[in-house]
Amino acid sequence: MAETKPKLLIVEDDEGLQAQLKWAYEEFDVRIAGDYDSAIAALRAEEPPVVTLDLGLPPDPDGTTEGFRVLDEIMAIKPDTKVIVASGHGARESALGAVERGAYDFYQKPVDIEQLGLIVKRAFNLHAIEEENRTLAAKSGDGNRVLGGLITSAPEMVKVARTIERVANTNVSVMLLGASGTGKELLAQGLHDASQRREGNFIAINCAAIPENLLESELFGHEKGAFTGAVKTTEGKIELADGGTLFLDEVGDIPLPLQVKLLRFLQERTIERIGGRKSIPVDTRIVCATHQDLEAMIGDGRFREDLFYRLAEVVIKIPSLAERPGDAGLLAKAFLKRFADEMNPAVTGFAPDALAAIDAWGWPGNVRELENRVKRAVIMADGKLIGAEDLDLNGDDNETPEALNLKSAREQSDRKMIRHALARSEGNISSTAKMLGISRPTLYDLLKQYDLQT
Repeated sequence: MAETKPKLLIVEDDEGLQAQLKWAYEEFDVRIAGDYDSAIAALRAEEPPVVTLDLGLPPDPDGTTEGFRVLDEIMAIKPDTKVIVASGHGARESALGAVERGAYDFYQKPVDIEQLGLIVKRAFNLHAIEEENRTLAAKSGDGNRVLGGLITSAPEMVKVARTIERVANTNVSVMLLGASGTGKELLAQGLHDASQRREGNFIAINCAAIPENLLESELFGHEKGAFTGAVKTTEGKIELADGGTLFLDEVGDIPLPLQVKLLRFLQERTIERIGGRKSIPVDTRIVCATHQDLEAMIGDGRFREDLFYRLAEVVIKIPSLAERPGDAGLLAKAFLKRFADEMNPAVTGFAPDALAAIDAWGWPGNVRELENRVKRAVIMADGKLIGAEDLDLNGDDNETPEALNLKSAREQSDRKMIRHALARSEGNISSTAKMLGISRPTLYDLLKQYDLQT
């Protein structure tokens, strides 16, 4: 029986280029589409693992709107598809925008058949590896782990992980935006591990935790005798990460004079240690993170605009734990297992009231707060099951102060009961309505009235 060729969908409106690509890639089962409708129809019918996509499609052949429309629809229907987008000369911004929206890679027009062929083969190989990993994860019951050790079932966080995987093997600078405790360093480590730099060092530095007068030495190193106390030559973090990745956490706290020196490194890829005169070439990838509004800081003159654009070639926004439905419970169970194994093996799980409270809590401190509460509860627990009281989640800090009228008190009580019932039924509307003793239409009305998510 003949071996089945892997399916490759080429979305291109130039008939001459269509024929050229189909001839060049005869090792694949090539399907051709020239516009949005035919591309999406082919995607649904054939489910190709890899798609090449020209962003300039009719009725907007000179723009990108129709190409981005196709890309967005592919990511919505089959997010594991590897989409390789075409980028004309000077259209790097569009290509990077496509990567942010889920594209796997991009290629330059006019097309270099051999170069594009290598990108396509690499995409097929990666898709096959990911498919195998998903199969193994499903068999092992570990299907909630993505990007190495990241535990999630929330589509919002899975999308973040997939975006990081797609940009990992490029050399673009990545900026992670998110509140404190959302896992920015874990994601940066995941990006490093998924990249071709994985054999190099992953060096992390918190720019807010180091005094301003020491930060330059930490980043760039110093020569012996450069200042009082410099008794030996010391390499900085940028140099230590040569061939690997440097993670700059809280990059918004870098002082302006040092921002100039960091920008020079990003432009020239060389550094000078403090007290040194020799330029040292360094091949270090920068990944940075912040919870601050850097664009507002640029407006206030506290952050350099040119440095921002050097650091933020790809920006990835990380949702808070409250914006990741279901993840609090998953993470709590993982933390419990880890801490119980280390400190209190008698603890085996959570009581129902604890699970309900975990799902109902707003988690202002995000994953870090959850981890700390579970750790403390495991240490202090007397029995086998951790309750809401052990987690100190008896109250509800997410509500307004105690209501002084019956209508407000009723609304607060309804919100709390609905959230708890949804958590216990794992979001099942029928089970939740039955638990609350109301009809499904009534429950839908209450969810809409109180703006509650299922």
